[in-house]
Amino acid sequence: MPVKLHRCGLMWVKIGAHPCWKVQKALNEAGIEYEVVPKPLSRSKRSEIAKLSGQTLYPVIEFEDGRVYREQSQKMAERIRAGKLLDAPTTTPKAGE
Repeated sequence: MPVKLHRCGLMWVKIGAHPCWKVQKALNEAGIEYEVVPKPLSRSKRSEIAKLSGQTLYPVIEFEDGRVYREQSQKMAERIRAGKLLDAPTTTPKAGE
């Protein structure tokens, strides 16, 4: 199940409180194959992530079939660790948006 992890570009931040790292670490621990897609730090430059997920917050997981998953990072990490990533509530970007 290859997924894309859309996250901020601060790839060097690897502390537990950082939302992007929290989810990335959970994916690592669960052995889930993923591709990191670093995105802009500035919220004003997050139009691409807004089109994808309907909001401008990170992290966002994009599944191979185009579905998108976004919750608070703690909930995302808990779901990943519980082995329930595929059961996550997802949205599908609307064509042309």
